[in-house]
This record gives sequence, structure tokens and C-alpha cells, in this order.
Amino acid sequence: MNGFSLERFMLRAWYERHGWLKLLRPLSQLYQGVATRRRQRYLDDPSASWQPPVPLIVVGNITLGGTGKTPMVIWLVEHLRDCGLRVGVISRGYGSKPPSRPWRIQPTEDGPEQVGDEPLLIASRCQVPVVIDHDRARAGRHLLEHAAVDVIISDDGLQHYRMGRTLELVMIDHGRGLGNARCLPEGPLREPAKRLESVDMLVRTGADVDADGAFAMQLQAVDLVNLKTGERIKPAQWKAPPRVQAVAGIGNPERFCKTLENHGFVPEIHAFADHAQYNADSFAEFDHGEPLIMTEKDAIKCAGFARDNWWYLSVDACLSAAFTAALHERLDRHLRSSRKTFP
Repeated sequence: MNGFSLERFMLRAWYERHGWLKLLRPLSQLYQGVATRRRQRYLDDPSASWQPPVPLIVVGNITLGGTGKTPMVIWLVEHLRDCGLRVGVISRGYGSKPPSRPWRIQPTEDGPEQVGDEPLLIASRCQVPVVIDHDRARAGRHLLEHAAVDVIISDDGLQHYRMGRTLELVMIDHGRGLGNARCLPEGPLREPAKRLESVDMLVRTGADVDADGAFAMQLQAVDLVNLKTGERIKPAQWKAPPRVQAVAGIGNPERFCKTLENHGFVPEIHAFADHAQYNADSFAEFDHGEPLIMTEKDAIKCAGFARDNWWYLSVDACLSAAFTAALHERLDRHLRSSRKTFP
């Protein structure tokens, strides 16, 4: 069983609550104890964490598997910028190999293999400074030294306690929930479920309405974009037959498949590992002339060898007015200390 097959096998077992996982409980209890003690050390000694001079919003999760962090980061960047604030982003840059660390991404010069697919997507789409480093505190300091920002957004990093934070925003996939609610390796949790009681805002991706102390986030399909020409069309303007090949190298490919089906497509889904790297032959087994639609995160890694009928689906996060009001309320006090505020 290769790494991707094992990943999919474990995700299915966690979220379908397979009984054999109980055999892993001793390891899960050990992991949970280590995670709890590690967080407590930083709570007991706040000076051990770097505290930035501007508000820092962590967009994270406590589960393995896709939860919609990147669309949320993009929404926050665009919303806060529309409010007149200067925004910067920091990220680990999963799988990245930049020339040095920390590294500020140059969207027109850096490739996904150097800086990671999600950070490059955020930098390219939002046109804001994005710095990557395994040490997010060091990334934050570098960002502040080289760019004028009023707010920092950390793409992931909820468990990176060396980095201080103003606001913890945690994402949960509404359909999957917490699976069996057990810590690794028995379940998908990076920290015990009790951790959710201490976060500032909880967002359920795929939920229809705000409920039970959590805000709903829907992903709305905006455009189909041709990888080769840049042509943009609305899904309703699609003239080709509805049967398409669909590529999803994300944490929850089923969500992408469902989105396509909701817009009238009949996709044959091809799931790849999250953060998978592609080349011109990656889709040879099924790319036989039918249109191919992929996620925007996948597209940023395929632009250099795209074919004429390859498209990606651009999506935007949609959040309620109540979420926006709650975000402003929580940030305003910190913004005022730096003579910034919401209009």
C-alpha cells in the first residue's frame, strides 16, 4: 500500500468510525497526552511565544483532511483589504523547497515545487505579501520587517504555539465532523475535541446556516477558467457535454465532485494525494479527449503543461453577516491599539 492509498484508507476508517481502530487507542492516548502537555507549557509561560505587534489570525483545524482553510484565508485577505487594512500571510509552505527560509513568495517567479501550492495560490490570487517558513514566528517577523501590514493571517498553524495569536478561527468539514472524535492515530484529531471550547470562532464548511455556536461557510463556484488561454466562463455557460474528467488533489475530493454535480456535470473523479505534484503524464490514463476540470490548487501546478480542454473551477467562500460582525467585534479592540479600525 503506497502513501496515498494508506492516507485514503485511514481517512475512510476515521470518518466511517471503523471498529478496528480501537486497537490503536494506547497510541492515541499517548499522542493526546503529549499534545495536551505541549500546549499547557505555552499557556503556563506566555513569554515562550512570539507576540506580534499587530493582530494575527490563525486559520486552522484540529482534524486531518480538507476543511476549507485556503478559501477562508482568501476571503479574510480580500475582506480585510476592502476594509482598508494592509494584510500579509504566513504559511509553513508544505513540501516547499525555497532557496532560503524565511522566503517571501514572488508569484511571477516562484513555482509550486519551490514554495508550495497553497501559499502560491494565495499570493497569486490575492496579490499580498506571503512568507513561508516552518517556523511561523520567524515568518511573521520577516513579514513585518519587509512589508507594511496591519493584520497577519496564518494559513494553518493552530498547533504552532511558538507563534502568538490574537484570534483562533477553526475550520471543520460539516459533513465529516470530527469523525470518531479520537486523536491520532485512532482518529483524525490533532488535539482533543475539548480544544474547540477555547477557540474564538468555529466555522463549518458546507453548512447551510449558522447554528450551535458555529458559523456556516459555503463554497460558491464562480468561474471555469481555461488553464491554457485564461478564458473564463460561468458554469451555466458550459456548452460541451456534461461528462468530464475531474482531478482533485485536495484533502476532501468528494466535496469537489459534489460541487461539479450540483452544476450539472457528470464527473469521473480522480483523487490524488493532498499537495500531489504533477507532470505532463500524470493524467495520461484517463485524459483521452474529454474536458478535464480540476481545482484551482491543482491548476497552479499544471499550467506549464496544460492542454486546450483543461479547466479549473474557481470558488469563493460565502459567509454570513453575523460572521463578519463577530470578526469585526473581536478584532476591533486590537486594531484600535495600532490606530486602525473598521470603517
